Amino acid sequence: MLEISYRAVQGVAGPLIFLKGIPNVSIGEMVRLSVGGEQRMGQVIEIRRDIQVAQVFKGTSGVSKETTVHVTGEVMKALVSEDMFGRIFDGFGKPIDGKPLLRSGKQMEVSGAPINPTSRAYPQEFIETGVSAIDGLFSLVRGQKLPVFSGSGLPHNQLIAQIVRQARITGQEEGFGVILAGIGVNAEEAEFFRRSFQSKEVMRRTIFFMNLMSDPTIERLLTPRIALTAAEYLAFEKGYHILVLLTDMTNYCEALREVSMARGETPARRGYPGYMYTDLASLYERSGRIMGKQGSITTIPVISMPDYDITHPIPDLTGFITEGQIVLSQEMHIKNIYPPLDILSSLSRLMKDGVGAGTTRVDHLKVSDAVYSAYAKGKNAMDLSLIMGEETLTREERNYLAFAESLEHRFIMQGGAEHRAINDTLDLALELLKSLG
Repeated sequence: MLEISYRAVQGVAGPLIFLKGIPNVSIGEMVRLSVGGEQRMGQVIEIRRDIQVAQVFKGTSGVSKETTVHVTGEVMKALVSEDMFGRIFDGFGKPIDGKPLLRSGKQMEVSGAPINPTSRAYPQEFIETGVSAIDGLFSLVRGQKLPVFSGSGLPHNQLIAQIVRQARITGQEEGFGVILAGIGVNAEEAEFFRRSFQSKEVMRRTIFFMNLMSDPTIERLLTPRIALTAAEYLAFEKGYHILVLLTDMTNYCEALREVSMARGETPARRGYPGYMYTDLASLYERSGRIMGKQGSITTIPVISMPDYDITHPIPDLTGFITEGQIVLSQEMHIKNIYPPLDILSSLSRLMKDGVGAGTTRVDHLKVSDAVYSAYAKGKNAMDLSLIMGEETLTREERNYLAFAESLEHRFIMQGGAEHRAINDTLDLALELLKSLG
């Protein structure tokens, strides 16, 4: 399509430019800016009568009223391919691993769309993470959205890296892939992920998108969209079962707030835009299974809760959209228990349909329910012993106290490189339950 050029810049605010005098431009349309011999891409995100607002992906430094704006007539697309496995890309989908550009594949719109509810197939198949507490007590199901709620200083990245290395579909090694999107990660975190996925076995089934803290704000809004676009292509056109991990969605929401403020929008809760729920839903609801399609998309977003506040708008809104939660505990972390999972606050709403005979084991749900019940009683006994002293506990309370301590140090606690198969997990849980008599 023929590009038309304008000198239409009226103002600049953060990553946004305000344009005037461009006819027939549409929301989502791409524009190209000529800035001192450099070409930068942008996207129209709002139209206010004769004013258009566009976000510039590589920043607005040097942009002035003399900047030439080229209207492309196209929406933003990304090249996706099976050749992406084993590769590392930036938040725009450009290779940063020193290897050649993708030569084949399909150009797909990165905006995507939530799966039509009438087309959804119900998630029912178990995904093994190799982490006992997750697999045994709040199991991940193919097509599910199961967030990790964490906090500053907690090892959510270590847990995510372990899941990337260990996740599998029992009895089906082929046709399973993992996409990890690092959103606003610092250099240390980026290097940690690079080191974690050095083995050829892990890299051959993994795609890594890396958006650094130093990268433009707008890139943080694109990174999960491009990751999910790749997932949609691989799942619904190539038949793969794709596990997508997004860390950290709090950085994404902070970028959303920054752009909203630059647009002069009226803030809602704690300064976040009122449409944040809709925006998050537009991402999370791209996950699932589609009737008649072989593949699936399962998503684990990571949310680092400010001040460990689960009522903060980001985890609060995420909880309304997703199907459960995995909660990391500061108390368990202080006890040097890894992964520091708060199992009484964690749950998987789809677990009951993804485990049992034919998927994991016929006794899975009974074992899980028994562990939850006994651990809850043991935690009560822990609290009583701290207040009144262990010598005041009844014999039954002491038994539950011993069970809770054993569960934390033998079942929940696990090495960062330790993979436990689901049968080993359930056998260990049964062994601990037998100690109750």
